[in-house]
Amino acid sequence: MEILDGEKVIGIDVYIPNDLKERIGSYNKLSKRIEWIKGSSIEPNTFNKVKSIVGDSRDVMVILDSYHTHEHAYNELKLYEQIVGKGYYIICGDTIVEHIPKQQHRPRPWGPGNNPKTAVEAFLKENRRFKLDKTLQNKLLFTCNPGGYLYAIEDK
Repeated sequence: MEILDGEKVIGIDVYIPNDLKERIGSYNKLSKRIEWIKGSSIEPNTFNKVKSIVGDSRDVMVILDSYHTHEHAYNELKLYEQIVGKGYYIICGDTIVEHIPKQQHRPRPWGPGNNPKTAVEAFLKENRRFKLDKTLQNKLLFTCNPGGYLYAIEDK
């Protein structure tokens, strides 16, 4: 974030351990840029808090790494694409779940056919403002987000 001249990191989770802010706070200058929101990423109240922090800026990168069902990830994509401007990314985490055989995945409500990658595919079918950036993905030795790097090619 420092290299990119970023201003804020907004962390959202349904569970924020009591000691987390203290541990993260030891990073001084960078930790002062972190805003914490406790709640579900797709709840209207949570998203409204994010919008109030971001304001009118569209110089926003979003990393989605929450509940990994198709429905939840799709709803996150639909919400958070509103605040991402041209030239910026949404990175949808753990799209690799699509490629993990069900018997090798620990018991979860998501798995092959119901995961962030299927949500990305559905989102891209109806949203022409974003394109899949395989160039970025192919520069990585390993990623848990194959097919999850979405680049905004125009403003909302």
